[in-house]
Order: sequence, then structure tokens, then C-alpha cells
Amino acid sequence: GRGMRDETPSRTQDNVSGGKNLGHAAKVSSLRPHPSSLFFFIPDFRALRHRNYRLFFIGQGISLIGTWMQNIAMGWLVYRLTHSEALLGVVAFAGQIPAFFLTPLAGVWLDRVNRRKVITATQILSLTQATALAILVLTNHVAVWQIIILSVCLGIANAFDMPGRQSFVSEMVPDKADLGNAIALNSMLFNGARLVGPAIAGIMIATVGEGLCFLFNALSYIPVIISLQMMRVPPAARKAPKAVWWREMHEAFRYVADYPRMRSLIILLALVSFLGTPYSVLLPVVAQDFLHGGPQTFGFLVSSVAVGALLGAFFMTSRKGLGGFDRLRTSGVMMVGGTLAVFAFSRWLPLSMFLLVGTGFGIMVQMASANTTLQTTVDESKRGRVMSFYVWASMGMMPLGNLMAGHLASWFSATAAFCTLGLATLACGIIFHRALSKTHAQKI
Repeated sequence: GRGMRDETPSRTQDNVSGGKNLGHAAKVSSLRPHPSSLFFFIPDFRALRHRNYRLFFIGQGISLIGTWMQNIAMGWLVYRLTHSEALLGVVAFAGQIPAFFLTPLAGVWLDRVNRRKVITATQILSLTQATALAILVLTNHVAVWQIIILSVCLGIANAFDMPGRQSFVSEMVPDKADLGNAIALNSMLFNGARLVGPAIAGIMIATVGEGLCFLFNALSYIPVIISLQMMRVPPAARKAPKAVWWREMHEAFRYVADYPRMRSLIILLALVSFLGTPYSVLLPVVAQDFLHGGPQTFGFLVSSVAVGALLGAFFMTSRKGLGGFDRLRTSGVMMVGGTLAVFAFSRWLPLSMFLLVGTGFGIMVQMASANTTLQTTVDESKRGRVMSFYVWASMGMMPLGNLMAGHLASWFSATAAFCTLGLATLACGIIFHRALSKTHAQKI
């Protein structure tokens, strides 16, 4: 019961010396949803009035299309070379496992250094990785072991890049009233690219092969690097570290653990990351073996998730208040689990695409509401570390889930894997939703 109580302190209870200044927690703690239509998703772009964020938005918009093209090409290339569900899971595991180990360390570092310089460095490393992959594929010298090594290299860069970008949002958007909108716009941008990128990749793979997808991704990092250099960001006040890195990490861990609302939020994120999101690693199997299609069918499936996530992002940007995020989060998790459980038995492309739209919507609502809650309550001196916990929960658990999903499909069947993951995710959503409802009833 304690894990679901809303005990985040108000400003009058803040203990600055203990690192517990949660500022806007009183606003966020409301469980009453702000009136917002589920049928008219009218996005609000108010965060774009900040020049630095506009530059970031433009650069990322181009780069993310390339990222999704590479993701699709990577999955299809591995399955074409090996026809192994297990190796699909291994490659995905290799690309994401560095985040499991390195992201918390990256958070400590990001609270000490210039975050813009860190993001610039990670973009250059990612450009180098995509270029190497493109050369190997275009010269017909690619092998699975090379793909695994390059995936690990990209995973190391992402372990610093993801928490860096999350914590840098508050520097690009200094007005906290616009912070939630910027987070939702980031999600909209990410999923708009997920809608466009896979469709382009599917056509390119079918006509010219995977190599040009990797090359386009390499070139797409250039606009991001340019946009970062064009920003005018005032130097942020960074306190000299008072302790060694593991004590600073422990301080942030206790900071989160002391407040049940933050703690339960991150636990639920980790569970969904482990159980709900690994479905994507098996989509090449669904496209080829269940729906008897090719790379274009695979692109349609991934784009369907993007449509749902884009609708979820529109919904989140249309919200004007900070209330109701707890219920949105658990409802989103239940939607993910339910749609995946039904998807396991679909052999009709339109139905499969429709179900994946629901999956994408649920994932987006869950992650955006969690991100906004953390960003608007975290103490600035711990922002890098706390957001690294968010990235660890949402991304760091995925490699373990991908590995499990790939082996479940290999040992039993892809249908069994999807059904198991979906029902387990649904159960998590129900448990947390019931605990939240019980807590709300006790308060009333």
C-alpha cells in the first residue's frame, strides 16, 4: 500500500539541504483529469516560442526519420541474414544493454558538466556508427557479429544521449509552464518520425536494399549537430561535486525512493519496458510468417504503432493542466497489455494495424505522463540523475525484455510470446490501477 500513496511533499515541506525540494509537486499530485477530448486531438505548440527549442525541434525532426529508417533496416537485415528470432533479440539486446549499466552513471556526470556538449559528442559518435554500418552493407562485407559490435557502440552513445536530452529540455525551455508541452512535442516529433521513417525504409529496402537507409541516417545527424551549435544557452550553475560518484548516485536513489509516487512511477515504467515494449523485436516475424508479407508489411506495422503514439502525443499536448497523470499512466498500461494479447492471434493485416495503433497510444500516454510528472517535480540539482533513472526504467529494461521475447518465440512461438507479454503487462496495469483507486478512495 505504501508504494502507491501520494506522499510527494508540497513546497512548505521541502528540505533543500536533503535534496527534497519538489517545487511543483502540489500541482502534479491532483488525481482529477483536466477536461480534454478523446476525440479531438488539437496539439498546442506553445513551447516552440523558445528559440533554442525551435532549433532542437527542427534538427531532431530530420534526424529521427533517419533513426527510424535505420531501426527498420537493422531488423530486416538481421532476419534476412539469419532467419532467427533469437538473433533478432540478441541484436536488440546488444544495442540496448549499455543503457542498463551506463545510464545511472551518465546521470551523475550530466549533473556536473555542460549537457549540450555531451549531446553534441553523442551525435558525432552515432554518425560514425551509422557510417560504418552503411559502408559494410553497401560493400557486401556485413556479418552479424559486426552488427552486434556496432549495436553495442550505438548503445553506449545512447546511454549518455538519452538522459542528456531529457535533462537538457529544462535549459531549452526555461519557463516551467511550457515544460510539459515541450515533452509532449518531443513525443509527437519522435512518433511523427516513426510514422514516416518506416514507410520510407520499407520502400527503400524493397528497391535498393538496407545500405542506403544506414547512409541516410548518418547524414541526418548533421542538422542536429548544427542546431546544437546555433543555440544560445546561458551557462548553467553546476555545483562542484561534494562526493564520489557512487554517493551522488545513492543520494538520488534515496531521493526517489523516499517518495512513493516517484518510486511507483519508475517501477511501473520498468515493468512495462520489460514486458510491454519488447513486442517490436518480433514484428519482422509477424510481417513475414503471420501476414505473409515483406519489408513493406513490416513498415506498415511499425507505422501503425507510430500513428497511435502520434495520436497519444496530440492528446498529451492538448492537455492544459497537470492533473490526472496517475490515472492516465495506468490506463495506458492496460491498453498496451490488452491490445498486445489480442494482436497475438491476428492474421489479418488491417486488424493487426488497428491493434498496434492502440498499443502505440497506450505506450505514449504512459511514458509522456511519467516524464512530465518527473520533470515538473524534480529538484534541479538532481535533474540529470533522476532523468537517468527515467531513461533506465523506460529503456534500460528493454534489452532484457527483447532477449526474453526472442527466446520465448524461439522456444514456443511468436503467438505465445505476444500473448504472454500482453497478459503480463495487462496484469501490471490492473494491479497499479486498483492500488491507485484504493488510495484515492481513502483520501476522499
